[in-house]
Amino acid sequence: MFFRLLKEGFIFAINSVIVNKLRTFLSLLGITIGIFCIISVFTVLDWMEKSIKDSISTLGDNVIYVQKRPWSFDRNLAWWDIMKWPPISNDDYQAVLNRSTKTSFVCFSALQSEQIKYKKNLANDVTIWAATNEFENVRSFEIENGRYFSPEESASGKNVAIVGAVIGERLFEKSDPVGKQITVAGKRTNVIGVFKKEGKGGISDNGMDEITLVPMNFAKTFMNLRNNFLEANLIIKAKDGVPIQELSEEATMILRAARRLHPNETSNFSVNRASMLSQGFEAVFAGINIGGWVIGGFSILVGGFGIANIMFVSVRERTNIIGIQKALGAKRFFILQQFLVESMLLSVIGGLLGVFMIFIATLVINYLYDLNMYLTVGNVILAVFISGLIGIVAGYAPANTAAKMNPVEAIGFSF
Repeated sequence: MFFRLLKEGFIFAINSVIVNKLRTFLSLLGITIGIFCIISVFTVLDWMEKSIKDSISTLGDNVIYVQKRPWSFDRNLAWWDIMKWPPISNDDYQAVLNRSTKTSFVCFSALQSEQIKYKKNLANDVTIWAATNEFENVRSFEIENGRYFSPEESASGKNVAIVGAVIGERLFEKSDPVGKQITVAGKRTNVIGVFKKEGKGGISDNGMDEITLVPMNFAKTFMNLRNNFLEANLIIKAKDGVPIQELSEEATMILRAARRLHPNETSNFSVNRASMLSQGFEAVFAGINIGGWVIGGFSILVGGFGIANIMFVSVRERTNIIGIQKALGAKRFFILQQFLVESMLLSVIGGLLGVFMIFIATLVINYLYDLNMYLTVGNVILAVFISGLIGIVAGYAPANTAAKMNPVEAIGFSF
């Protein structure tokens, strides 16, 4: 009996939606815009969060980065004091390499912007990433074409390079970069590999798409490693089973001793790790999520009022029909669920239209900007749930008004 009544109420709702096209359109518009606002915010947030987490994951959860600048804000440190600190040097690298017992690999690297030239093609302000041979063991990446440096090439400072996918496209267009000769900071350099394209959205470092990687001993011919403004670092990977905190403490002690710092002196270097970035972004995303709910909530609220108003109009138009139904024995529940189903149906259709608009928008954005943004199943379910809930809440008052009508008064309403 319950399902038969529900079916009949659903048929009434469908007929009402089809017959009153303009009213249906106006009802759908508010919810569609509301769902579009709130789910689009969540879709962008999901993309940002995934991109950032994927980017942070390339740093490794068992790797620390010793640098001049800290990744997290420390109130006890003034930025002008940090700028006076000496850069990370080869001496620091040798100290950790020779004294650490908890390290599996340690890499010394530095970054500097230079011009790269191939025949008549120029690429300005390209980030040159110079690194010791351990780089492949401490940083996650893939080489799509070619190979990595050999230990002999790194040790001898051979003029070889691995270029990022974007740099390869800019300099070589559609030809294969491997085996060709480029000019890096005025030095002739042989391209031996091309990194696999990672795409946009990374924040952990400069990414590999627009990077040109060269051996550290080759970079010494054009890079001043004693430059106080050079972005140099040590990338230290822990042995299996060694907690990251123990590795950080050991590296700190080794470097303090190597730099001859007294016990009461502040360390003039920063020990960073991926968890610092993750914790910082969790707070940021929590705040943006709240903002998304607030923005979308107002839009949904407006849509809900729109549906409530339209449903009151629908009740008024069908008052005599409600009276006839009640006179024929229709229960209050049947009248109530008849209008609730209509309200919920309108709201859900509006929500699905909003979801469809977001889906189309993600396809366009991905095509235009080469982003990996997509609408998740979770967000689709959330949109349907929110729109259905709004339909029930917005439609309850009109439906309850219709259910409480006196059949005699309702039949005589139109006369």
